[in-house]
Amino acid sequence: MPRSSLYAASFPSEPPARPRDENAKIKIPRRGDRSASTGEDLEPTGSELDKIVAKSLRQMPPAEAPLMAWPVVCGSAVAERTRALSYVDGVLRVAVPDGGWRSELQTLAPRYLTAINRYTIAIVRRIEFVVPRSDNAATNPR
Repeated sequence: MPRSSLYAASFPSEPPARPRDENAKIKIPRRGDRSASTGEDLEPTGSELDKIVAKSLRQMPPAEAPLMAWPVVCGSAVAERTRALSYVDGVLRVAVPDGGWRSELQTLAPRYLTAINRYTIAIVRRIEFVVPRSDNAATNPR
């Protein structure tokens, strides 16, 4: 049997017909439909998720909340390459890989400030992006 015939025999072009009750109404569940079998919407909307995150961060000690908010407001791609170091006197210090990252993130700082201050009780007035000195640079100056 040729290969194409085997494929056609294994996978018919149309699904088998199902017996259908002509009087039955078909209800297609929609996103956010709370009438599903569990009675709950399993996917919170963006605004609901924001409320949950904000509530959690506002319950944290004020000195820790901006540190925990950083990965939330900057997003996963930036969070993978940066780290919130400290929050003192309204200044959030964030370690970045190099000067290029520092320059780029500095342009986004106003957005980050707005987002962090929306989530936390502690007021962040400024974000300072720092390039940590490597131990090799300290021990082997060029």
